[in-house]
Amino acid sequence: MAIVLGDNRYGKAENRLVRVDRDGDEHRITDLTVSVSLSGDMSDTHLTGANDKVLATDTQKNTVFAFARDGIGEIEDFALRLARHFVSAQGSIHAARVGIVAHPWERLQVGGRPAHHSFARSGAGTRTTRVTCDGERAWVLGGVEDLTVLNSTGSEFWGFPRDEYTTLVEVKDRILATAVSATWRYSVEEADWANAHETALATLLDAFGGTHSQSLQQTLYAMGQAVLEAVPEIAEIRFALPNKHHFLVDLEPFGLDNPGEVFYAADRPYGLIEGTVLRDDAPPAGPAWS
Repeated sequence: MAIVLGDNRYGKAENRLVRVDRDGDEHRITDLTVSVSLSGDMSDTHLTGANDKVLATDTQKNTVFAFARDGIGEIEDFALRLARHFVSAQGSIHAARVGIVAHPWERLQVGGRPAHHSFARSGAGTRTTRVTCDGERAWVLGGVEDLTVLNSTGSEFWGFPRDEYTTLVEVKDRILATAVSATWRYSVEEADWANAHETALATLLDAFGGTHSQSLQQTLYAMGQAVLEAVPEIAEIRFALPNKHHFLVDLEPFGLDNPGEVFYAADRPYGLIEGTVLRDDAPPAGPAWS
């Protein structure tokens, strides 16, 4: 029996980068977490300890900050610039993966007018991208994380199998809440990334709010279908949707009724609904999801 080295990669994870664009009196904030991962001809460092083919992770960190000096732009473009640089930096690097999370800030109102240089952290979800480049082509993912949404009605859950362990009561009207984690795969290497992201996000939210839901699975498919119909550059979208349960509180012991107004919000355990919606002619994903 022989023991061999399997797939491996290394990099600098979660580089925290903030850029302030000072165009005139009105400043703009770009707040990112950037993670770099490289793979290729790296066997020697694992097997013998030789580091002559290893681009130091500190160098990777410094490259992220140096590239930000020239501007960031859309996070997909910034990730593409970095990934293409790393894969061409030296022959031992055959593939580069760059993931970015963009942390949103909103401009404050001061004296009833937009502030020039004051901001508050937004809670409207975080924009994400991940780019993989092998030196010949690139695969681009976009998405959103931690986008918490809730429908206070318009959701049901009934008709499920019952056995000796089933205690859940069927409901024809319930609160449906989830924290959306969605990742979509683009079929192109160049696009109007900002418009594609904004359209996908707005369409996703519209589908969540506009779907009378029999299950969170049904809502997942409705959101994915709507995004694919609205953004032709997207080939596939994957969701992870935790079901943030809200249970009606029994107020009868206190002599009170509860006409669907008082709920207990349970943080765990929770149902986790995951699924993929894609075009039937979607191009191969290649290493995009790896």
